[in-house]
Amino acid sequence: MKVIIVLGSPNSDNGDLGEIALDRLNYCLDIFIPKEHCIICTGGFGEHFNKALLPHADYAMKHLRNNGLCPENFLETALSANTVEDAVLSKKIILKHHLNSVVVITSDYHVERVKLIFDEILGFDGIEYAGVVHDMSDEEKEKLLAHEKKAISGILTKGLYY
Repeated sequence: MKVIIVLGSPNSDNGDLGEIALDRLNYCLDIFIPKEHCIICTGGFGEHFNKALLPHADYAMKHLRNNGLCPENFLETALSANTVEDAVLSKKIILKHHLNSVVVITSDYHVERVKLIFDEILGFDGIEYAGVVHDMSDEEKEKLLAHEKKAISGILTKGLYY
């Protein structure tokens, strides 16, 4: 069985999922094959992405269930606050279930950093990465890419702490 890990993204204070989160979740729906895949949704709470009543992963799972998936399609949620925690908490779940085949769904602008983090923390051969492309302005994309470049530079110069 292959694990699909859907990385979290901001939602509103009411729990309404943002476009980036919806794009990632809809990609998951597109590739999900019953009896071949199980899913880990990530995201707990954090000032920068979720100040709502429930963890982000709960809203993500609700979206997937509302679009045809069943409770048995999911493993536990990874109630993380950042990408490093996504990897650390997902690894615990994956190992608990004795699995080692993984697809990580994120955004195209985030893939490089996700690969650095997940390759290091999971340490599995052949992790697949899916970088979903979003409909956004060039200005918004450049801002996100600048953030990623800074974060990657920090990992490369200071190392990865987990």
